[in-house]
Amino acid sequence: MNGGMESLSMIRALVNTHPNPKVGVLICPPAPLLSRAVAIAANGKIEIGAQNCHHKTSGAHTGDISAGLLADIGCKAVILGHSERRTGYGETGRQIGAKVTAAHSVGMTAIVCVGEACKERNAGAALKVIGNQVETSLPPDCTGENLVVAYEPVWAIGTGSIPNPLQIQEAHECIREHLVMRFDYSNGWNIPILYGGSVNGENAPKIFATKNVDGALVGGSSLRFEDFSPIVSALETSVS
Repeated sequence: MNGGMESLSMIRALVNTHPNPKVGVLICPPAPLLSRAVAIAANGKIEIGAQNCHHKTSGAHTGDISAGLLADIGCKAVILGHSERRTGYGETGRQIGAKVTAAHSVGMTAIVCVGEACKERNAGAALKVIGNQVETSLPPDCTGENLVVAYEPVWAIGTGSIPNPLQIQEAHECIREHLVMRFDYSNGWNIPILYGGSVNGENAPKIFATKNVDGALVGGSSLRFEDFSPIVSALETSVS
């Protein structure tokens, strides 16, 4: 719930600076900005997504937004199961899975977030929590074409503190193992896994050099062009 009309200039700057990015770039602004963001991004190859959707196609759900409506205005993806939705709104894996199904039904990619809280990591339960979230939040139709998984350790979000490379690798390997077991070898390996949590231009190269990290889910550093563009460039460098 950050940014306003003035922040749309960042998307213009990104389109101009990265007209043909070597990697996928997706911006997920607040809902009131989505249609304008789609119009701006149409001039380049940067895509627009949403931050949440409802699992129903329509009905008496005042204030909610259906996946179909998001797709109608040009959204290509939607973030689901973010830790703020899981903790602040009590969303369960079953509810998140229903939203994933709704997104898939209208051709949108679901970006599903998983990750442990500080007390869970300190208790040695991080991998168990991550694995359980993967198992309960993903419906059976997931493939590398319609799903992205984002690992976001809750304790790292907005704190400036990130896991060390070994911890990130361990978490991503855990996710990959569950994806392969759940969706077969081919699909499991084709589903991208992003890291999210205090990513910035300085630490991005090291994060992208970590095994099984396919990109980043960027929070605070996505609010300003000057902070976000270097992260895009770092990912482009890592795949070149």
